[in-house]
Amino acid sequence: MDSTQTTPGAQRRVLVVEDDPTIADAIAARLRAEGFQVRTAGDGPTAVDTAIAWQPDLLVLDVMLPGYDGLEVCRRVQAQRPVPVLMLTARDDETDMLVGLGVGADDYMTKPFSMRELAARVHVLLRRVERATIAAHSSRGGSLQLGDLEIDNSQRRVRVRGTDVHLTPTEFDLLVCLAQQPRAVLSREQLLAEVWDWADASGTRTVDSHVKALRRKIGAERIRTVHGVGYALETPAP
Repeated sequence: MDSTQTTPGAQRRVLVVEDDPTIADAIAARLRAEGFQVRTAGDGPTAVDTAIAWQPDLLVLDVMLPGYDGLEVCRRVQAQRPVPVLMLTARDDETDMLVGLGVGADDYMTKPFSMRELAARVHVLLRRVERATIAAHSSRGGSLQLGDLEIDNSQRRVRVRGTDVHLTPTEFDLLVCLAQQPRAVLSREQLLAEVWDWADASGTRTVDSHVKALRRKIGAERIRTVHGVGYALETPAP
Protein backbone atom coordinates (compact mmCIF):
# COMPACT_ATOMS: atom_id res chain seq x y z
CA MET A 1 0.00 0.00 0.00
CA ASP A 2 1.46 3.36 -0.97
CA SER A 3 -0.61 6.48 -1.34
CA THR A 4 0.27 10.11 -1.80
CA GLN A 5 -1.62 13.32 -1.31
CA THR A 6 -0.27 16.83 -1.22
CA THR A 7 -2.15 19.43 0.75
CA PRO A 8 -1.81 22.90 -0.76
CA GLY A 9 0.72 24.91 1.19
CA ALA A 10 1.79 21.96 3.34
CA GLN A 11 5.32 22.24 4.68
CA ARG A 12 5.87 18.96 6.49
CA ARG A 13 5.95 15.41 5.19
CA VAL A 14 4.85 12.45 7.30
CA LEU A 15 5.36 8.81 6.34
CA VAL A 16 2.82 6.50 8.00
CA VAL A 17 4.05 2.90 8.22
CA GLU A 18 1.22 0.58 9.22
CA ASP A 19 0.18 -2.78 7.76
CA ASP A 20 -3.50 -2.43 8.74
CA PRO A 21 -5.07 -0.41 5.87
CA THR A 22 -7.94 0.82 8.06
CA ILE A 23 -5.61 2.24 10.70
CA ALA A 24 -3.18 3.61 8.10
CA ASP A 25 -5.96 5.38 6.22
CA ALA A 26 -7.41 6.84 9.43
CA ILE A 27 -4.03 8.20 10.53
CA ALA A 28 -3.31 9.58 7.06
CA ALA A 29 -6.71 11.28 6.88
CA ARG A 30 -6.25 12.96 10.25
CA LEU A 31 -2.75 14.18 9.44
CA ARG A 32 -3.84 15.50 6.04
CA ALA A 33 -6.60 17.39 7.81
CA GLU A 34 -3.85 18.92 9.98
CA GLY A 35 -2.11 20.18 6.83
CA PHE A 36 0.61 17.56 6.35
CA GLN A 37 1.69 15.81 3.19
CA VAL A 38 1.28 12.09 3.83
CA ARG A 39 2.44 8.86 2.28
CA THR A 40 1.77 5.38 3.62
CA ALA A 41 3.68 2.11 3.52
CA GLY A 42 2.43 -1.30 4.61
CA ASP A 43 5.66 -3.26 5.07
CA GLY A 44 9.24 -2.79 6.20
CA PRO A 45 11.08 -2.76 2.85
CA THR A 46 8.60 -0.33 1.28
CA ALA A 47 8.88 1.93 4.31
CA VAL A 48 12.67 2.14 4.09
CA ASP A 49 12.65 2.71 0.32
CA THR A 50 9.99 5.43 0.64
CA ALA A 51 11.80 7.15 3.51
CA ILE A 52 15.06 7.26 1.53
CA ALA A 53 13.43 8.49 -1.67
CA TRP A 54 10.83 10.89 -0.22
CA GLN A 55 12.79 12.29 2.75
CA PRO A 56 9.89 12.69 5.20
CA ASP A 57 10.11 15.07 8.15
CA LEU A 58 8.65 12.46 10.52
CA LEU A 59 7.70 8.77 10.63
CA VAL A 60 4.65 7.29 12.33
CA LEU A 61 5.90 3.73 12.60
CA ASP A 62 4.16 0.55 13.73
CA VAL A 63 6.35 -2.04 15.45
CA MET A 64 4.70 -5.13 13.94
CA LEU A 65 5.23 -5.16 10.17
CA PRO A 66 5.72 -7.75 7.42
CA GLY A 67 9.11 -7.92 5.72
CA TYR A 68 10.98 -6.67 8.74
CA ASP A 69 9.63 -5.02 11.85
CA GLY A 70 9.44 -1.38 12.83
CA LEU A 71 12.59 -1.58 14.94
CA GLU A 72 14.61 -2.62 11.88
CA VAL A 73 12.91 0.07 9.79
CA CYS A 74 13.88 2.63 12.42
CA ARG A 75 17.51 1.44 12.45
CA ARG A 76 17.82 1.57 8.66
CA VAL A 77 16.15 4.94 8.25
CA GLN A 78 18.15 6.52 11.07
CA ALA A 79 21.36 5.16 9.53
CA GLN A 80 20.58 7.21 6.41
CA ARG A 81 19.56 10.46 8.12
CA PRO A 82 18.18 11.55 11.50
CA VAL A 83 14.39 11.82 11.45
CA PRO A 84 11.93 11.96 14.34
CA VAL A 85 9.97 8.75 14.83
CA LEU A 86 6.67 8.22 16.64
CA MET A 87 6.44 4.48 17.24
CA LEU A 88 3.17 2.59 17.58
CA THR A 89 3.00 -0.62 19.59
CA ALA A 90 0.11 -3.02 20.14
CA ARG A 91 1.45 -4.07 23.52
CA ASP A 92 1.87 -1.97 26.63
CA ASP A 93 5.27 -3.59 27.15
CA GLU A 94 7.99 -1.39 28.63
CA THR A 95 10.72 -3.60 27.16
CA ASP A 96 9.39 -2.97 23.65
CA MET A 97 9.23 0.75 24.39
CA LEU A 98 12.83 0.86 25.64
CA VAL A 99 14.07 -1.08 22.62
CA GLY A 100 12.22 1.33 20.34
CA LEU A 101 13.72 4.34 22.07
CA GLY A 102 17.11 2.67 21.94
CA VAL A 103 17.10 2.34 18.14
CA GLY A 104 16.17 5.96 17.58
CA ALA A 105 12.45 6.44 18.19
CA ASP A 106 11.58 9.74 19.88
CA ASP A 107 8.17 8.85 21.27
CA TYR A 108 5.73 5.98 21.33
CA MET A 109 2.01 5.35 21.64
CA THR A 110 0.23 2.17 22.66
CA LYS A 111 -2.76 0.99 20.66
CA PRO A 112 -5.58 1.81 20.85
CA PHE A 113 -4.98 5.56 20.77
CA SER A 114 -6.95 8.66 19.86
CA MET A 115 -6.25 10.34 16.54
CA ARG A 116 -6.37 13.67 18.33
CA GLU A 117 -3.52 12.65 20.64
CA LEU A 118 -1.50 11.21 17.76
CA ALA A 119 -1.79 14.47 15.82
CA ALA A 120 -0.77 16.42 18.93
CA ARG A 121 2.31 14.21 19.40
CA VAL A 122 3.29 14.75 15.75
CA HIS A 123 3.06 18.52 16.16
CA VAL A 124 5.13 18.42 19.36
CA LEU A 125 7.88 16.32 17.77
CA LEU A 126 8.12 18.64 14.79
CA ARG A 127 8.25 21.74 17.01
CA ARG A 128 11.13 20.11 18.87
CA VAL A 129 12.99 19.57 15.60
CA GLU A 130 12.44 23.21 14.69
CA ARG A 131 13.87 24.31 18.04
CA ALA A 132 16.85 22.02 17.49
CA THR A 133 17.50 23.55 14.06
CA ILE A 134 17.42 27.06 15.50
CA ALA A 135 19.79 26.06 18.31
CA ALA A 136 22.16 24.36 15.87
CA HIS A 137 22.48 27.59 13.86
CA SER A 138 22.78 29.85 16.88
CA SER A 139 26.20 30.92 18.08
CA ARG A 140 24.66 31.54 21.49
CA GLY A 141 23.99 27.87 22.14
CA GLY A 142 27.04 27.42 24.36
CA SER A 143 28.19 24.30 26.14
CA LEU A 144 27.70 22.70 29.53
CA GLN A 145 30.50 20.80 31.20
CA LEU A 146 29.55 18.61 34.15
CA GLY A 147 32.59 16.57 35.06
CA ASP A 148 33.28 14.21 32.16
CA LEU A 149 29.87 14.95 30.62
CA GLU A 150 29.94 17.64 27.93
CA ILE A 151 26.80 19.04 26.29
CA ASP A 152 27.29 21.19 23.19
CA ASN A 153 24.01 23.04 22.64
CA SER A 154 24.99 24.69 19.37
CA GLN A 155 25.85 21.37 17.71
CA ARG A 156 23.48 19.29 19.84
CA ARG A 157 26.27 16.87 20.65
CA VAL A 158 27.00 15.00 23.85
CA ARG A 159 30.32 13.50 24.91
CA VAL A 160 31.01 11.23 27.85
CA ARG A 161 34.68 10.96 28.78
CA GLY A 162 35.53 12.47 25.40
CA THR A 163 33.48 9.97 23.40
CA ASP A 164 30.47 11.06 21.34
CA VAL A 165 27.15 9.62 22.50
CA HIS A 166 24.28 9.48 20.02
CA LEU A 167 21.05 10.79 21.53
CA THR A 168 17.67 11.21 19.89
CA PRO A 169 16.31 14.78 19.80
CA THR A 170 14.03 13.97 22.75
CA GLU A 171 16.84 12.47 24.81
CA PHE A 172 19.04 15.50 24.13
CA ASP A 173 16.33 17.94 25.19
CA LEU A 174 15.65 15.88 28.32
CA LEU A 175 19.33 15.88 29.25
CA VAL A 176 19.66 19.63 28.68
CA CYS A 177 16.58 20.27 30.81
CA LEU A 178 18.11 18.31 33.70
CA ALA A 179 21.59 19.77 33.17
CA GLN A 180 20.38 23.36 33.33
CA GLN A 181 19.53 22.75 36.98
CA PRO A 182 22.10 20.18 38.13
CA ARG A 183 21.20 18.29 41.32
CA ALA A 184 17.79 19.97 41.41
CA VAL A 185 14.89 17.52 41.42
CA LEU A 186 12.54 18.10 38.49
CA SER A 187 9.13 16.51 38.68
CA ARG A 188 7.77 14.38 35.87
CA GLU A 189 5.13 17.06 35.29
CA GLN A 190 7.84 19.74 34.90
CA LEU A 191 9.74 17.58 32.44
CA LEU A 192 6.59 16.87 30.45
CA ALA A 193 5.84 20.57 30.20
CA GLU A 194 9.38 21.68 29.30
CA VAL A 195 10.53 18.83 27.05
CA TRP A 196 7.31 17.45 25.58
CA ASP A 197 5.15 20.61 25.72
CA TRP A 198 2.40 18.63 27.44
CA ALA A 199 0.09 20.56 29.73
CA ASP A 200 -1.14 17.54 31.70
CA ALA A 201 0.43 14.60 33.52
CA SER A 202 -0.93 11.84 31.27
CA GLY A 203 2.49 10.97 29.91
CA THR A 204 4.54 10.30 33.04
CA ARG A 205 5.45 6.82 31.79
CA THR A 206 6.89 8.47 28.70
CA VAL A 207 9.26 10.42 30.94
CA ASP A 208 10.26 7.27 32.84
CA SER A 209 10.97 5.33 29.64
CA HIS A 210 13.06 8.13 28.15
CA VAL A 211 15.04 8.49 31.37
CA LYS A 212 15.82 4.76 31.28
CA ALA A 213 16.94 4.99 27.66
CA LEU A 214 19.08 8.04 28.48
CA ARG A 215 20.68 6.26 31.43
CA ARG A 216 21.73 3.40 29.17
CA LYS A 217 23.63 5.86 26.99
CA ILE A 218 25.27 8.24 29.48
CA GLY A 219 25.47 6.03 32.58
CA ALA A 220 22.76 5.06 35.04
CA GLU A 221 24.55 6.70 37.96
CA ARG A 222 24.25 10.17 36.42
CA ILE A 223 20.47 10.47 36.85
CA ARG A 224 19.03 10.09 40.33
CA THR A 225 15.45 8.98 40.88
CA VAL A 226 13.50 10.67 43.63
CA HIS A 227 10.63 8.26 44.15
CA GLY A 228 7.22 9.80 43.85
CA VAL A 229 8.67 13.08 42.57
CA GLY A 230 10.98 12.97 39.58
CA TYR A 231 14.64 13.03 38.55
CA ALA A 232 17.85 14.96 39.09
CA LEU A 233 21.11 15.05 37.16
CA GLU A 234 24.02 14.21 39.45
CA THR A 235 27.22 16.22 39.15
CA PRO A 236 30.74 15.46 40.39
CA ALA A 237 31.51 16.61 43.91
CA PRO A 238 33.59 19.81 43.98
